[in-house]
Amino acid sequence: MNLSQVSVVEDDPGLRELLQEELESCGYQVNAFESAELALQHHIEDKPDLVISDIRLPGISGMQLLPKLKAWDPAPAVLLITAFASVNEAVSALKQGADDFITKPLDLEHLLLNVKRLLEHRALYLEVNQYRQQQKAETYGLVGKSRSMRQLYHQIEHIAPADGGVLILGESGTGKELVAKAVHQASPRHDKPFLAINCAGIPAELMESEFFGHAAGAFTGAKLARAGLLKEAQGGSLLLDEIGEMPVSLQAKLLRVLQEGTMRPVGSDKEERVDVRILAATHQDLEQRVADGAFRADLFYRLETFTIKVPPLRERGEDLELLAEHFLQQLRLSQPKQVRGIAPEALDCLYQYPFAGNVRELQNAIERAYTFCQDNDIGLADLPERIRESAPAVPGSIDESRPQSWPSLQQMQQQYVAQVLEHTGGNKQKAAQILGITRRTLYRWLEDDESGK
Repeated sequence: MNLSQVSVVEDDPGLRELLQEELESCGYQVNAFESAELALQHHIEDKPDLVISDIRLPGISGMQLLPKLKAWDPAPAVLLITAFASVNEAVSALKQGADDFITKPLDLEHLLLNVKRLLEHRALYLEVNQYRQQQKAETYGLVGKSRSMRQLYHQIEHIAPADGGVLILGESGTGKELVAKAVHQASPRHDKPFLAINCAGIPAELMESEFFGHAAGAFTGAKLARAGLLKEAQGGSLLLDEIGEMPVSLQAKLLRVLQEGTMRPVGSDKEERVDVRILAATHQDLEQRVADGAFRADLFYRLETFTIKVPPLRERGEDLELLAEHFLQQLRLSQPKQVRGIAPEALDCLYQYPFAGNVRELQNAIERAYTFCQDNDIGLADLPERIRESAPAVPGSIDESRPQSWPSLQQMQQQYVAQVLEHTGGNKQKAAQILGITRRTLYRWLEDDESGK
C-alpha cells in the first residue's frame, strides 16, 4: 500500500472532492483544503509528501504558497494547476521551485501519472540525501538510520557552520561527546584542536585554573604560568561535559568568553583574546537548575541558541542491530575471534531490554558477550545476566495445562481501530492517517464490524 501523504488545495468544492476521491482510490492518504491558510495551519505538525494546489485561491495564492512549502525541511513536491494557462506563468512557477505545472480542464490520468512520478522522484532524492548524511555521520563515529538519528544528523549539519556556543542535551550514555566531535569536524574549525573536559571530574578549587590558566605565582605551587584549556583549544572547540556542575562563580567568566571573546587567567590583571567555540553537554535539566539558582540564566540562554538533543536508545529501536554490529566490528579488529554475529534469540533479548544506560550500556554488553563467546555467534548465555533475566519466556514455555484465550486477528483489529478513533475524538480522516489506510477502507472496516462479519 502506498502511504504517501498528498494535500489538495482547491477552492472549487466539486474539483476538490473529485481529486480527493481519485487520489484515495490510488492508495494515497489525502487531506483537502479550500484555502492555503487552512493547509498551512494543518501542515504545522503533519507535513505532506506532495501538495497539489490551484494557483488562483482566495487569500494566499498558489504562487505565494509555493515558497512557504519549499522552505520546509524536507520540502514536499509541489504540483500547481490553473485554468489560465500561459507559458510565462508556467516558467515563473518552475523557477520558484514548483515541480510541475498542469492546466484545467484536468486530464485525471495524466495528473495521476504526474503524482506518481513526483512522489517517486522525491522518495529517491530523500533516500540519496539520507545516505549522504549517514555516510558523513559514520565518519564522525555516529551510527544509526532511525528517524530520530536522521534528525540529529540534520541538526549537526546546520549548526556546525555557525560559530556560536552549542548546548548538547541527552541522557547519560547517549553519545553526547561523539555529537560534539561531529559538530567540530563538520565546522570550519575542523583542522584546529578539539578538547573535552568533564566538569564533574574537576575539584571546584582547581576548575578556574584548569579552564582559564594562571599566571606564575598566582597561588602556592604555581611556579610557572599555565595557558589553560581555553588557550590550548585556540582556534578550535572546547567541550565542557556536564556543564551543570560548573560553579556559578565560573559561569560568569565563561559567559564573558562567549560574549566578548576575552578571558583573564588566575592571578593576571590583563584580559586576553581567545578564539574558541564552546560546546556544552549535560544530562541535567538546566532550566530547573536555573530555577534553583544553581545555573546562570544568561549563560543558559546564550548556550541554548543552538541546542542539539541526542535521542536515547529506546527511541532508536531500528538502530540497535546496526550499533551491535558496529561494536562487534570494532572488537574483531582489536581482538580477532571467529564470532560472526548475534544469534536471533540473543538479538531478540537485546531488543526487549530497556537499556537505561543507552548506547554505552549496549556497547559494554556486546563487549562482554564477545569476550565470553565460544561459538560462531553470540548466544543468549553470552549476554550479561541482567539482560538475560529481562528476556520474555521462550516459545513453548507456556503452561499448556492452563486454558489460553487468544483474540482473533479481526478482534485485535477492531480493538485497535476503536482505540485510534477514541484518540482522534472520532475524526475518521485523522484515524485513517494514523492507521495508514484510506478513509474508504476505514469505513468498510467499521461497516464490517457493525454487521458482525
